[in-house]
Amino acid sequence: MHKAIKYALSHKTELSRFVDDGALALDNNRCERAIRQVVMGRNTWLFAGSLQAGHRAAAIMSLLETAKLNGLEPYGWLKSVLERLPSLPEEWLHELLPFTKNPLNN
Repeated sequence: MHKAIKYALSHKTELSRFVDDGALALDNNRCERAIRQVVMGRNTWLFAGSLQAGHRAAAIMSLLETAKLNGLEPYGWLKSVLERLPSLPEEWLHELLPFTKNPLNN
């Protein structure tokens, strides 16, 4: 108990940051939910095939979570991106990102 109290007192500024900014959450549940699938599949990712394949899987999972956070249906968004990708000029690729608010993401 002493150790916990000492920790809280030594991190008082960080632990009370939410008081200064009402937009900050009191917990990290949103973050925990976002990474749950990755954590649950951790042993599966060992067999991704290669380090590069693991990096690609992580990038796709990151994009899917970003789509979710931006109110898009993640797999519908990904399907739409993959269908449009071959015919889209390179300078328009940024328009397909899930946080870009434009007609290409609808």
